[in-house]
Amino acid sequence: MLAGALAGVLLMSGCGQAKIGYIDAERVMEAPQMKTLTEESEEKYKAAVEEAQQKMAASKDMSQEEAQKAQQDVQRKLAGLNQSYALQLRQKLDAAVGAISREQQLDAVVSNVQGQPTAISGCIDITDATIEKLQ
Repeated sequence: MLAGALAGVLLMSGCGQAKIGYIDAERVMEAPQMKTLTEESEEKYKAAVEEAQQKMAASKDMSQEEAQKAQQDVQRKLAGLNQSYALQLRQKLDAAVGAISREQQLDAVVSNVQGQPTAISGCIDITDATIEKLQ
């Protein structure tokens, strides 16, 4: 592990000058495509919760076992929705970042989070370009 860290330092210090880009993930989530997908996800999630609540209210004569099974089915459906939309968001982001990375010939792209930045200096901010790709 120490050898890997040393190799990374050597690369960054001049032996190959890696070009690293970074994005502000919070700002990128405000891009139109991301926002639309997030809103769609929230609407479907709310609809699924409402449907489940209606089924539970309509089936007051369920046994405890049936009620637990129904609740598990709802949880699986909601987890599936979350997973599906998270995957779609990731794919859109990966496609946009990948295209920009190729255009700008970046060796790596990291995600910066306010309060815990990964990229501190010497990196290229591609947040605006990413948002533009996600219009």
